[in-house]
Amino acid sequence: MKKSTKKIVMVLFIALMTAVMAACGTDSANEKEAKAGAGKDGLKIAIVTSPSGVDDGNFNEDNYNGILSFIEKHPTATVKAVKEETGEPAAAVQAVADIVADYDVIVTPGFQFAGVSSIAVENPDKIFILNDSEPAPVGDQKKFDNIYAMNFAEQESGFFAGMAAALETKSNKVAVVNGIAYPSNVNYQFGFESGVNYANKVFGKNIELVELSGYAGIDVEGADVGGNYAGSFADEATGKVIGNALIKQGVDIIFVAAGGTGNGVFTAVKEAKGDVKVIGVDVDQFDEGVNGSENIVLTSGVKFMGMNIEKALNSVVDGSFKGGNVVLYADTDSTGFIKEEGRHQLSEDTLNKLNETYQLVKEGKIVPASNFNGHTPEKFPGL
Repeated sequence: MKKSTKKIVMVLFIALMTAVMAACGTDSANEKEAKAGAGKDGLKIAIVTSPSGVDDGNFNEDNYNGILSFIEKHPTATVKAVKEETGEPAAAVQAVADIVADYDVIVTPGFQFAGVSSIAVENPDKIFILNDSEPAPVGDQKKFDNIYAMNFAEQESGFFAGMAAALETKSNKVAVVNGIAYPSNVNYQFGFESGVNYANKVFGKNIELVELSGYAGIDVEGADVGGNYAGSFADEATGKVIGNALIKQGVDIIFVAAGGTGNGVFTAVKEAKGDVKVIGVDVDQFDEGVNGSENIVLTSGVKFMGMNIEKALNSVVDGSFKGGNVVLYADTDSTGFIKEEGRHQLSEDTLNKLNETYQLVKEGKIVPASNFNGHTPEKFPGL
C-alpha cells in the first residue's frame, strides 16, 4: 500500500473513531441530562397523607397546594392524592410501598412517614420528599440521596402565636391545643409557651397558660410534655370537648395546632358566648374563622410548606435535586405569622411588637424552646 493511501485510510479511521466517540459522549451526556431532569415532561407525583386528607384546610392541604402550584407551571406533570386511613406509622409506610412503582416523586407529609427510608433504599430511582420528619435510619445510614427531608422550626411560629395571644388576651388566660405529641407538635407547644413567657417578661404581662387535667402529651421519647393533647389529628369531637373545657376555665385565646381535631376547637369557639378567639396553625386559617358577620381567627402561626415543596419539585426537573435532612427557619422566610391586612385582627401595637421580635428571631438572638433543642419555655436564649 502506498504511503498516500495509508495516510488517507488513517485519516478516515481517526475521523470515524472521533465520530463514534462523539456519539458515545453525546449518549452519555443525554443520559445524564435525562436523569437530572427526570420527569421534566410529565413528572408523575403522588402525595400520601394522614386520614384528614389533602382537603383538611391545614397541614396536608398546604403541602398539596405546593404540588398544584408546581403543576400550574409544568402542566404535563400529574398528581395523585392517596389518603392513608389510620395514621399509624406502619400503615403509612405500607401505603407508600403499595404505589411506589407508579410514580417518579412521592411526597409524604407527616412524622408517621419516617419509615419510607426503607422503601427509598429499595427504589433508588424514585425521589421522596418527606415533610415533618427525618427519615428513619437504615442500618447506619441516616441520609439518603433520594430523600429530601424537610423539617420546620415550628417553635418559631408557635413563639409568635404565643406572643400574639399574650398581647391580645383580655382574660389573661390562654392555651394551646395539640393533636399528638410528635416532635413538630411539641415544637408548636413549647414555642407558644416560650412566646407567652417572653411577653410576660419583656412587656410586663401576667398571662396564665391553662392546661387541662388528663390531656398531657407524651413525646416520642416517653417524656411528659404537659399541654392539651387530643391524642389524634382527626378527632373533631374531642377537639370540641377540649375547646369547651378551656373556654369554661376563662381562656379567651386558643392556639390550635391539632390538624383535623382543631376543627372541633373552632366549632367550640364559634358557639361560645363572649369574645373568644383562636390562632390558626401551619397555614393562614382566616377563612375557616368566618362566623356569621364575625371572624374568630386572631392570626395564624405558619410555616411556608407549599413554597418549599414547590422548590423541591423544581429541583427535580432542573437537575439540582439533592437528598438531605434540613431544618428551615425564619432566616429563609419559612416560618412566621400572618400579618397581611385583612387576614388578621391584631392591634397595631401588637403587630409592631411582633415585627420587631421577628427580626430578633431571624437573627438568632431569640431561640424559642423546642422538643429537643435543650431549652425550656421558661429558659431560652433571648428571654
